[in-house]
Amino acid sequence: MDIRDVTADDLDAVLDLRKRSFGPLSAGDVATFRKMVHPTLAAGRYLGAFEGGRLAAAARLRPFTQWWHGRPQPMSGVAGVTVSPEDRGRGVGSLIMRAAIERAAVLGDAVSALYPATTPIYRSLGYEHAGAQHRVTLPAESLRTVRPAGNVPLRRMGPGDAAEVIALLHRLHAGSRASGPISWGEDIWRLWLAEEDDFLYLADDGFAVYRWDGQDIEVDNVVAGSAETARALWSLVGTSSSVAKQVKAVVAPDDPVLWLLRERSKETAEQVRWMFRVIDLAEAVARRGCPAAVNAAAVVRVEDPLRAGNAGLWRLEFAGGSGAATRETGEADAPVLSVNGFSALYAGVPVATLRRAGLMTGDERHDEVLDAAFAARPYMLDYF
Repeated sequence: MDIRDVTADDLDAVLDLRKRSFGPLSAGDVATFRKMVHPTLAAGRYLGAFEGGRLAAAARLRPFTQWWHGRPQPMSGVAGVTVSPEDRGRGVGSLIMRAAIERAAVLGDAVSALYPATTPIYRSLGYEHAGAQHRVTLPAESLRTVRPAGNVPLRRMGPGDAAEVIALLHRLHAGSRASGPISWGEDIWRLWLAEEDDFLYLADDGFAVYRWDGQDIEVDNVVAGSAETARALWSLVGTSSSVAKQVKAVVAPDDPVLWLLRERSKETAEQVRWMFRVIDLAEAVARRGCPAAVNAAAVVRVEDPLRAGNAGLWRLEFAGGSGAATRETGEADAPVLSVNGFSALYAGVPVATLRRAGLMTGDERHDEVLDAAFAARPYMLDYF
């Protein structure tokens, strides 16, 4: 197999592979895919495995910003991992994913995430379950009790507001010390904000994206930096409650709407799980935020068969809301984590869980420090 960048000339083969892997795409979806994919091609973020000129597998590395304890960093979002039916079972999926991990490192992305269609292949390559996209279903009438508090100016938004939306996400996720949420780049936001069937509203410290879905309302995003804006935006969604039966909303696990509702006895919740991998350990720790109250250090040993630069003994130091990872010499007693375990720890999975899952063994002296430094409740609002 020859691994190389996918080019515009390969897109028909890519679309054929997607159809064979995930089912037919509508003409509209094909057109959207072609618009979205060109920046990825130009940036060297689409890889293909070719055999004799025939495309056997492909994987895309979408460029995202992801926040960890309120601090943003670039993240490779793995998507469109497809293997031709006749090539399955030959290790081609692992081959293309190994190449994708190395390309992420070359591009300077210290972390990576994906929504798995199957877990074993990604777990074997160092990805581990980390967070979820949380989807709640509410009776539409329950939003009638959410009343605006004061006059919050709202206006309709469109493609020209892409940069303002991104800047707003940076402020809001930093202010809430969020972990896990992502933002698309400005080019993709312009595409999303041009959707004719979406209702798009912008406030000074928040925005909403929602649409009709049959007799229901589907909410992609309602983010707000104040109680007044949260009430204004959810009240706006609630104006459809005289017609809509349900509101299906993607929310943070502790979204304020769940505390604004007068009645919560009938909501249902669903989780779509995502997996996470640390690509460059030292850079990932340096770029992550941590609680400012943590002023301590810990030593860990990490095993990573794919990325030798991550393997070995590390001293982790935390102070002033930041962390640093430096090489530790000697044979000091230290907990041992697979790269899966370290990736899960980074994402806030408690040490006790990691130990009971066999992802962490050995010395326990620094368990509380590690729990405190990497504390998080990760989530995403976006699926990719």
